[in-house]
Amino acid sequence: MAESLAHKFGQIIGNLLELAIQPHLEKFAKKNKLLLDKAGNRKTRPGKKKVTWTDNKGNKHNLDFVLERGGTESHIGTPVAFIESAWRRYTKHSRNKAQEIQGAIIPLFEKYKNTSPFIGVVLAGVFTEDALNQLKSLGFGVLYFHYNTVIKAFRKYGIDAAFNEKTSEQEFKKKIGSWQKLSEKSGVAKELLRLNKTEVDAFFDQFTKTIERFIVQVIILPLFGQESIANSVIEAINIIKKYEEKKREFPFLKYEIIVKYNNGDRIEAIFKNKNDAITFLEKYL
Repeated sequence: MAESLAHKFGQIIGNLLELAIQPHLEKFAKKNKLLLDKAGNRKTRPGKKKVTWTDNKGNKHNLDFVLERGGTESHIGTPVAFIESAWRRYTKHSRNKAQEIQGAIIPLFEKYKNTSPFIGVVLAGVFTEDALNQLKSLGFGVLYFHYNTVIKAFRKYGIDAAFNEKTSEQEFKKKIGSWQKLSEKSGVAKELLRLNKTEVDAFFDQFTKTIERFIVQVIILPLFGQESIANSVIEAINIIKKYEEKKREFPFLKYEIIVKYNNGDRIEAIFKNKNDAITFLEKYL
């Protein structure tokens, strides 16, 4: 079945979103000595142009942008940021898209939680407050370009990008033709950023704080004792009441490690093996 012109024009706006944010990410990566991975050729994925990462269950997720520390064209580094972008015209699609992004990035965040990577979304169009708040509640940095500012950015360059469910195929054909003839496509992207400067600055400020954070304290708790399991709260209370704290002949159980950062972030990990605990901490050197 032929692709609808409405869908094709939506893809144009989605591509514009990537065109707008990519230069900022490239500048950010260079400043922080990171590798920005994006769609295109890379020696580590011969024949594959998509940026794909695999979660703990072996599921593959295609992403728009990933920033790596220690990454090169031929070597996969440690991911420090997973970022997705999306355009949606109607509210009825916004929550589904938010859940789709969540389903792609959260499993990757869980896999690399020991380094607590930044997770971000760059959205444009019409997204409900519920959809945006859902992402924020999960720890996403959210950069949102409202539908009206997208229309304004196009309008400055003589293109009427406004449409709804009643817009005809002929009208879409005219919009697409105007875009294809435009020689200053990057100008529309820059105008979109200018109209949303406050939001862009806030997003990258949050991003910077995550990347530039530093460790202020590492807490190590070597735990000894016999594990007790209670089937009710009352039973648990009774176990604690009867517990003799002064006894020290219990076997070693595990190391609990808490890494605290200056921005309030904290990473907690548990290891039964000393070498595993050391390997974990060496990642932060």
